[in-house]
Amino acid sequence: MAKLYFYYSAMNAGKSTVLLQSAHNYKERGMTPLLFTAAIDDREAIGKIASRIGIDADAQTFKPDTDLLEEIRLLANKSRLDCILIDEAQFLTEAQVYALSEVVDKLKIPVLAFGIRTDFKGQLFEGSKALLAWSDKLIELKTVCHCGSKATMVIRIDGEGNPLREGEQVEIGGNSRYISVCRKHFKEAVVD
Repeated sequence: MAKLYFYYSAMNAGKSTVLLQSAHNYKERGMTPLLFTAAIDDREAIGKIASRIGIDADAQTFKPDTDLLEEIRLLANKSRLDCILIDEAQFLTEAQVYALSEVVDKLKIPVLAFGIRTDFKGQLFEGSKALLAWSDKLIELKTVCHCGSKATMVIRIDGEGNPLREGEQVEIGGNSRYISVCRKHFKEAVVD
């Protein structure tokens, strides 16, 4: 039975690595996964899912106005699709998450979405909020704070490594812009 899965974490927990491994596993068994990533994420290249450990794959891109149900339906009519894998799922809209639930319920194709739960202010991203509400299965991928505790939050930093408290919710960046920390260190850096 097809399900909607949400794999969530702070940054640097290996979300893209797990996604790419899942795609490999499907292909190895003669199955066809369809990969999507946010068009806004251009760190490697637009339409590329890349892991920090050096593996990558090409992917379809989505923007806020992409009709994922229709796009997946068209592709599924042309060839067999066994799984949909979504990277940077925090950038999905609520309507797109609903559309992915329709892919599961009507097209009977499992969807695995991978994303960050909260932004640098501790607020849920729209896509993550909808996925937390609509997913059949929630899977937390864990990473570690500098103190050794589980990191659940993300701090945005400036060029000198100072935590930022203000700014737009979305700013694409990697280790030079974000640090994953535990709640205690998040509060010390951003809240207090």
